[in-house]
Amino acid sequence: MADSFLIGNGSGFSGDRIDAPIPVVRTLVADGRPSAIFFEVLGERTVALAQLERSTSNDSGYEPMLEPLLSPILKDCFENGIKIIGNFGGANPMGAARCISRLAKSLNLKGMRIGVVLGDDIREQVSLDELEVYEADEDIDVHDGTLVSANAYLDAQPLVEALAKGADVVICGRTGDPSLALAPLIHHFGWSADDWDLLAAGATAGHLLECGSQVCGGVFFEPGYKEIPNPENIGFPIAEVSAAGSIVVGKAAGTGGVVDERTIKEQLLYEIHDPSNYITPDVTVDLSDVTLSRIGEDRVQILGVTGSSRPKKLKVTACFGGSYLGEGEVSVAGPNALARAQATRQVLRDRLKFRGLDVTARFDLIGVSSVHDSADGALSQQDLGPDPGDIRIRLAAAGADKNDVEQSAREVLALLCCGTAGTGGARWRVTRRVVTRSYLADRTAITTQSLCITSEDLL
Repeated sequence: MADSFLIGNGSGFSGDRIDAPIPVVRTLVADGRPSAIFFEVLGERTVALAQLERSTSNDSGYEPMLEPLLSPILKDCFENGIKIIGNFGGANPMGAARCISRLAKSLNLKGMRIGVVLGDDIREQVSLDELEVYEADEDIDVHDGTLVSANAYLDAQPLVEALAKGADVVICGRTGDPSLALAPLIHHFGWSADDWDLLAAGATAGHLLECGSQVCGGVFFEPGYKEIPNPENIGFPIAEVSAAGSIVVGKAAGTGGVVDERTIKEQLLYEIHDPSNYITPDVTVDLSDVTLSRIGEDRVQILGVTGSSRPKKLKVTACFGGSYLGEGEVSVAGPNALARAQATRQVLRDRLKFRGLDVTARFDLIGVSSVHDSADGALSQQDLGPDPGDIRIRLAAAGADKNDVEQSAREVLALLCCGTAGTGGARWRVTRRVVTRSYLADRTAITTQSLCITSEDLL
């Protein structure tokens, strides 16, 4: 497509492969057309964890892998005019901006302009008590939890404003995931804020790319049924979007995986609930008349996306500090392992009762009965077939009292001497649980700010 813009994805979640953006940027540079790369690194609970991290240091709370993600590509993107957009900011967008400024200085990149979008953190803007609870979360009890974070899913417009101010890199916190890809498309093509069909096409491109390698065969891959080539080097996606809203999805050159009608269909339907009414902060998308056409190797064209007006309210996800979770694991191996594992599990169950620890616990035999078992271990009482010979016992204990939870998890350590024969490899840990609940807030009540600062001025 002559009049087209390329948008690549470099990350589908926090912790994604740090080498993945490199072939994406190489492909964009070699192509030479106007382009951008976006990074999606915020899950539902990631912001809350970032807030907890920031509470320990003012220079934390943003994407922890930000420097290794960007250091191999920042120079090429800056020198070739490839925009970088990412929700790296987490709970501290300015901290992320300073991190990138330090990286730019180390790479001798002068005059880089960094956009920072603020306003998704609404704890000081809106009272949650006054908001409508998202219908699916009405039964979630958060009354005893301390509010850790409350973030609105911003639309693309504040990101567009930062790009319009000349930003080479745009950092934000919580946004709609498709908005990260839609923003550079709006900026490049000049799409209006109410051209619903074009916005829907851009949001669809973002939705297809937002999970990184998933649209290139990740998760789709099932040996013997749905094979993909070179899964160890699975590619990340690149979409070509035209000014008229047509989309072609491909992947980075020289990488493994596959892009075909099957991978597109799986990702297209991912997390959208109603294909005729996919709600994003920017536009309501209708995918019911979409057609797919394979137009080349690892190239699929998507047509027929339409849209209607954006929702009047934005989703807000609030996270509350919950109870504590203690986990302890220990292995049992060798002949008669199943019987010993069952006996060891019973010892753990009885020990928690014996000590009077105030926790809710479950006990899994990993490799025998964990993923498909019930909390009471009923599956393990059935005929489990041949003795597996190698079983991992997992104790998970939850409770409000950190000491009780910790003592419960530590019980696995005593099994090294107090348990059945052939037990070893014990580990344990305690973490703070986070409970999430979503609300709906009038978008007019949320104020955003789009900054654009030269990297030298952030140091």
